[in-house]
Amino acid sequence: MRSSTRRSFLKSAAGTSAALSMTLSGGASPRPGGSATSSVASRGAGGDAKVVVKDGRIHVESKTLTAIIDRGLMTSLRSKLSGEEFIRPFDMDQTAALSLLYPSSEEVVISEQRFGRSSVRQLSERKAEVTFQNWDGDGIILISVDPESGDLLLEPSAYSSRPGVRACRWKMMGIREDLQLVAPFYQGVRLDLDDSLIQGTRWEWPKGWEAGLAVLQSKDGGLWVHTEDDRYRYKALKVGSEKSPHCLGFDTEAYGPIDDNLAAGGLTWRVNVFKGDWRTPADRYREWLWRACDLDRVEEGRADWIYNVTLAMSWCRTDLAILDALSRKIDPKRVLLHFPRWRTDPYDENYPDFNVSAAGRQFLAKGKELGFHIMPHFNSNDMDPVHPVYRLVRDFQYRTIEDKKIWGWSWVEGRAIGVPESNDSRNQHRNHKVMVKIHPGLSLWRSILRERIHTAAQELGLETVFLDVTLNTGNLHNCLVEGMTSSEGMNRLIHEVGELGSGLVVGGEGLNETTFSGVSFGQVHLFRSAHRNIEGLERTGGCGLNDYLFGKITRTFGYSRLSGQSEEEQLRMRIHDDHGAIPTITIRSAEEILNPNPTMKRVLEKAAS
Repeated sequence: MRSSTRRSFLKSAAGTSAALSMTLSGGASPRPGGSATSSVASRGAGGDAKVVVKDGRIHVESKTLTAIIDRGLMTSLRSKLSGEEFIRPFDMDQTAALSLLYPSSEEVVISEQRFGRSSVRQLSERKAEVTFQNWDGDGIILISVDPESGDLLLEPSAYSSRPGVRACRWKMMGIREDLQLVAPFYQGVRLDLDDSLIQGTRWEWPKGWEAGLAVLQSKDGGLWVHTEDDRYRYKALKVGSEKSPHCLGFDTEAYGPIDDNLAAGGLTWRVNVFKGDWRTPADRYREWLWRACDLDRVEEGRADWIYNVTLAMSWCRTDLAILDALSRKIDPKRVLLHFPRWRTDPYDENYPDFNVSAAGRQFLAKGKELGFHIMPHFNSNDMDPVHPVYRLVRDFQYRTIEDKKIWGWSWVEGRAIGVPESNDSRNQHRNHKVMVKIHPGLSLWRSILRERIHTAAQELGLETVFLDVTLNTGNLHNCLVEGMTSSEGMNRLIHEVGELGSGLVVGGEGLNETTFSGVSFGQVHLFRSAHRNIEGLERTGGCGLNDYLFGKITRTFGYSRLSGQSEEEQLRMRIHDDHGAIPTITIRSAEEILNPNPTMKRVLEKAAS
């Protein structure tokens, strides 16, 4: 258990923190709809908070901002803190505030266009609504103000008689050109809205958009949009449009299957302004996560040793010489080893079998004796369709929300491809490492994994385990299993593994607000650069947003190509460092430790100091 001294030190170092446990036990967490209602009912603070309909427009005032909303579009957003105006004039006839999304990125505008009309109605002194009737569908945007926080609240929804609705989108147009987007993509980026890395992209929560907030940063302040959602509602952030890079779209998705779905909405987006840098709104979001999801208990339960790790190695080889070499350079108690090839089966085959090989047993025994923290590599939802368990769970394999294909992968000639849709072919290509993903909302699947991981942990005396592909959750054609989304199911699985025996320290792949409360270590990826650098990768450093949000209870480490042997690998190591990760290395032999290159030498010396 962590001492009060350590808690105080970490709190001082990291600032006021929060995180999202997303536990399934219910409780008094705020709901997206309910939070707006309760705030509107408050009368003590925020006496200047009001929503007024005037001349067909909605005028909003709070203790922090003033805003004008015309036909659902925000045409003005001014900070009372700095006097800055964040919205530039734009052609309202060429855009719309609300739209419906269909498969293949088809966007159907819901506005006054095509024989449409809109109307505005005052509902109370702090709430109004805009309604739309359109040739292709209809919609509503509820607009209110939270007197306590000063947040402007918008709740869009849209519907149509045409089936296949995937999401509704509310747009923020005319964003001032000098504002940079700070967003939780790949552990945090700060980029111009017209940067080619993000322009025109759509980021699905939680795998891509790793927390439900977006910050627009000026020199000394800015604005931000977030949602206080503790219900695993699927959402997405769209950056830019065909007509302008200086806009954002906030999507509320419908749960799959969407074939017969006619409507989407019901998620509240909160808009506010701030002074300072992006840490100011990040503090607010982190405080909400902490308060809403009772993370004091999670922090209290973290093992002391996770905060003392100063070096990580990903893809550690089953080579005893590596243990000897490392122990000559650094105290093993400060080293975390991700250990993938310890089973009798080849890597990524025959899951969920976790039988230890003789070499794996010897490596783990020696590493434990020396004091290393070794995480054997298990899997969270991937499985081999040749395995006998597949016949029990095949009805619950992931299928993608639009084309309904099996979500998984195969490895052919050095590249990943999809999963065979032929039932026979799926059982004939183990040499291509075919893997399908089983929905972790299924109790049977979680039970199978619990039993097999627990057996291995007891046999080997493990203190920590690594669960692969924990980042792979999202909206599916078969979204709900036993009433749970895949994200809820993954969170539950991670926590259940952590509770096995007398408790296990869990590591996982990726890091987002649905997984971080259960994992003490997250193996994270660089911006679209899992195995090789994309052009422009150097622009993605410098913003450790996710570490700021989650770092009190989850530490990150790097993924691949981190030997420091080239400029490309040195860049990868620098960006991981910018994101607050534990210094991480990948090597092919012990010789790289005993006779390190200059970059490796610096990392080892820093970790040992």
